[in-house]
Amino acid sequence: MSTLIDVARESFLILDDDFRVISASPTFYETFLVNRQKTEKKLLYKLGNGQWDIPELKKMLGGILPKKKVVKNYKVEHNFQTIGRKTMLLNARQIDTVKLIILAIEDITDKENLKEKLAEYTKGLENKIAERTKELADKIKELELTNRSMVGRELKMVELKKEIVDLKKRVKNGNGNGNHKNGNGGNGNHKNSIRK
Repeated sequence: MSTLIDVARESFLILDDDFRVISASPTFYETFLVNRQKTEKKLLYKLGNGQWDIPELKKMLGGILPKKKVVKNYKVEHNFQTIGRKTMLLNARQIDTVKLIILAIEDITDKENLKEKLAEYTKGLENKIAERTKELADKIKELELTNRSMVGRELKMVELKKEIVDLKKRVKNGNGNGNHKNGNGGNGNHKNSIRK
């Protein structure tokens, strides 16, 4: 049993039915910065000046021996005095018929922090995309208005050009100015009448 615990990569504790620590894995000592002398034969809840006196942990462990219950991936968050805030996944079960509990503790703090950062980054990206989309929509609207205005001006220019061409044709054909030309003839008659 101790050999198995010594080579385990996760933190392990073997507890008796009073929740005293019989042995712990080297990973447990490294992760939680405790030593063998202050851990073995000590009540779990009194380890590290009561740092392991965690209500969720008590509740979880309290249901194992009487009910022979297996606990899988029980998430616990706790603020330790020496190592700060930790997020742990606890797996526990009774070992065979012996009244012992094996408690595996996986430190998932880094994973959870990474997940939070990723969620924040994703949210930030979504906000930036929403801002950029709004900016683009505003620019498109502005361009559409400018385009409409320019097309309107262009159409007006075409109309004005047509009017100018029509006016030139009318002037060339004498429409509307014919009376003026005849008036010159009248002026000629007027001159003749003065001579007399």
